[in-house]
Amino acid sequence: MSPPRCHWNITDYNPQRSHSRESGGGGRRAPPLKIPTLDMEQSVSTRWLRRYRAFFLILLLIVAIQLFLAYKSLDIVGGGSGSGFDAAEVSTRPPQAQALEGSKPAPGRTKLTTQQLGFQPECDILAREAISALQRAKTKDCREHIARIACSIQAGIFYATQLRSSCPAGNHTANVSLGCYKDEKDRRLLAGYYSSSKTSNSPAKCVELCLQSGYPYAGVQYGRECFCGFDTPPSAAKLPDSSCNTKCLGNAKEICGGFYAMNIYETGIAKFTAQLAATTPPDETKRVRIAFLLTLNGRALRQVHRLLKALYAPEHVYYIHVDERQDYLYRKLLELESKFPNIRLARKRFSTIWGGASLLTMLLQCMEDLLQSNWHWDFVINLSESDFPVKTLDKLVDFLSANPGRNFVKGHGRETQKFIQKQGLDKTFVECDTHMWRIGDRKLPAGIQVDGGSDWVALSRPFVSYVTHPKQEDELLQALLKLFRHTLLPAESFFHTVLRNTQHCTSYVDNNLHVTNWKRKQGCKCQYKHVVDWCGCSPNDFKPEDWTRLQATEQKSLFFARKFEPVINQAVLLQLEEWLYGPYTSEYANLHGYWQSLYHHEDVHGLGDDLARSIGDSVMRLSARQAKLDPMELIELTHYLHRDQYKGFLVRYRARGSSGKPLHLETRVRPVQQGKLARNARFSRRLRNFEVSTDFDQKEQVARNFGKLLGPQSELLLSYTLQGSADSGAASHSYNLTLLWIDPLGRLQDFNELHVEDTTSDVINHSKTLLKHPITPGIWTAKLIGRNSIYAQLKFLISPVAYYRGFPLEKSSEAEKLNAGLAVALPEDFEMPVEWQQYLHTDDEQFTMREESLAHGRLLGQELHSWIDRLVGQFFQLRESCVVEAADSTEVSLPLCSDSAWSSLAADPKSDVDALLK
Repeated sequence: MSPPRCHWNITDYNPQRSHSRESGGGGRRAPPLKIPTLDMEQSVSTRWLRRYRAFFLILLLIVAIQLFLAYKSLDIVGGGSGSGFDAAEVSTRPPQAQALEGSKPAPGRTKLTTQQLGFQPECDILAREAISALQRAKTKDCREHIARIACSIQAGIFYATQLRSSCPAGNHTANVSLGCYKDEKDRRLLAGYYSSSKTSNSPAKCVELCLQSGYPYAGVQYGRECFCGFDTPPSAAKLPDSSCNTKCLGNAKEICGGFYAMNIYETGIAKFTAQLAATTPPDETKRVRIAFLLTLNGRALRQVHRLLKALYAPEHVYYIHVDERQDYLYRKLLELESKFPNIRLARKRFSTIWGGASLLTMLLQCMEDLLQSNWHWDFVINLSESDFPVKTLDKLVDFLSANPGRNFVKGHGRETQKFIQKQGLDKTFVECDTHMWRIGDRKLPAGIQVDGGSDWVALSRPFVSYVTHPKQEDELLQALLKLFRHTLLPAESFFHTVLRNTQHCTSYVDNNLHVTNWKRKQGCKCQYKHVVDWCGCSPNDFKPEDWTRLQATEQKSLFFARKFEPVINQAVLLQLEEWLYGPYTSEYANLHGYWQSLYHHEDVHGLGDDLARSIGDSVMRLSARQAKLDPMELIELTHYLHRDQYKGFLVRYRARGSSGKPLHLETRVRPVQQGKLARNARFSRRLRNFEVSTDFDQKEQVARNFGKLLGPQSELLLSYTLQGSADSGAASHSYNLTLLWIDPLGRLQDFNELHVEDTTSDVINHSKTLLKHPITPGIWTAKLIGRNSIYAQLKFLISPVAYYRGFPLEKSSEAEKLNAGLAVALPEDFEMPVEWQQYLHTDDEQFTMREESLAHGRLLGQELHSWIDRLVGQFFQLRESCVVEAADSTEVSLPLCSDSAWSSLAADPKSDVDALLK
């Protein structure tokens, strides 16, 4: 029950007006104004406060909450590190200055100054996400690029607001009213899509929404509801126009149906039906030629060679784009041009990132290069090193020959509006600084259908020519190119949307010829936050347990599968090759071996090469010393796996023998971490693969730092496998554990609280650290403890580095910044549990070791190398060595590398592209 309302009518009191005016000549005086005394006021106020104190407390709480929310609205979301900006100043703008196209400022937003940005922007930027991106962008060029686009969007001149589709629409005309129709709750007239809006519904907006989603019909009902559908409403359901009498909530001058009565309109497009591909070409059909566009990134050279072997035929074309940062792969594949006239590498290269607009730019540029070449081709198919055929090349050619001029893309298969939101198509993204920055909302142009799905496509030459050579008067294509150059994952939507809205719409086939190994629970874990302001999903690698999915492609028009990574699993590739081409013979050399480059001395670009080179140099020195040689130059580091088990990395180097002659050798090295498990603990007996590493791939549940190369800048994590309990009927257990990270000085640097649930199946877990970098080089300890005991302990190496940005350390001050690592990650006020003290060094011991660590951190030259060698020798085992050239074998008693199955120079027919020349 609400409190009674009190109306107070208070008149100003003025002593000089104590005699009131006589009214109407009646001669009577008005009664004097009575003023309540102070005691009376206090008495009344006190009674009111007592009687309605609960009400006043609630009111006070509501006001406090509103003030708090108002204060929080002043904050700017997503301010990142590394921007170097000072505190932002606050300003407001009148409503008429608010941004167009979705850039909605909040009251009290943050304003960026010219001093902060490093330049004067063209406008006062309003969108919160744009301001956040400007705060986080590291370079001035990137900030200028973001600001320029943000200002163009605010001015309403960046995106087209309305476009006209050129796909034949038949007898359909946009916004034509079909009249009022009776609807039913259990059998809707338009059952394709439904939305409800209490503020913005109108016939025009409903038509726009339905057209964008690909529906020929739109209907408004009950003022607020919008329906979309494919089917023409039946004439039997027609009602008198007066039955639709409810005003639209978005425009009171218009009618939006009634109670189970719907005003239906045409959207102006015909019902879209994807083409059905023919499976068999007619007799004497001209066989098509294919341009395989390989877009490559990484160092998996042998897998690329293997893919080329599976696809190669002299009549087809192989155009290869290698990411601009991948020197090794580009250099090695460039050797193929002199051997194969139909293999060529792109000279204009791009540094692409996941979801980046540069992916679309790269694809269009490569397609344009193919059109300008002298090669004849009919289709272009884009592939990566993670793709592999599931049918022979002849079957692919037969299929495409039966479908000349058609375009093969895979649609999203879900409701379009949900797809738009999931993909972020209603957001503007800008790519710079190898990052996709989200800078605000946007409204997609009206008048077009939006489509998308997979970015792996097979396109006909006429369509490729159309999208790569837009005519100036082609407003639609020009606008779509601009739209998708500022879109996340643009290659997943651009080709689809262009196909649906142009004269090429009748060539659309909903099949991109691929089967993809999606495991959404594993592949959708925001793996790309460091390069994009969005969460995305990636498919998983195929493994032998996924074989049934590959077998199921046999009777379908599917010709490729993805993803495959032999560094994760090669057995499934062998199984697939034998399925396609027959079994391998028993004498096939190194059938189960796989090699992948880790470092090469000729590389110009290379993140993390300082650490790899420091450890590689150390292993080279240790190996040469063992062979009584003088080390000269590190050449290459290579991962080696056999039967999908990591066998270590290979160090190829040059050394000098006693005769002074240079020798060329290779050594296999096995990384080790010194672990102990409690023998009497049930939990410990089930621990497997207890190791410290970096780069944990949640999708594949593996740490990709196979060589365990850990240095001062490494982001450490611990991973382990808990074997499932064999006794399914036993009571389940849960374990509350603590993981202690102890540095070489015996100090606690971090800890993780772990809660582990017992299961009957194997579970892979991992736990990350939050350490202050650079972390202290030396021998670290990870202890997994329970309430009263240690379950497991692991000693691992954080190696010092001898290089900085590719150059040897030459200054003690520079070395100290990298290799001293004396910072403590835990806050000073952290209260150490008493039971943890037993695992740490005393203050005196820590002080002594601190001085020693500081001295080590200043080492240079030979002293630095000796320190690294002492540490590396404890955690990297030299297993075996070989010599590269036969002449060298007289100097040392080692086998030839070509005869050593583990060597990177051993025969590997699986990836021998030179065999194609024979």
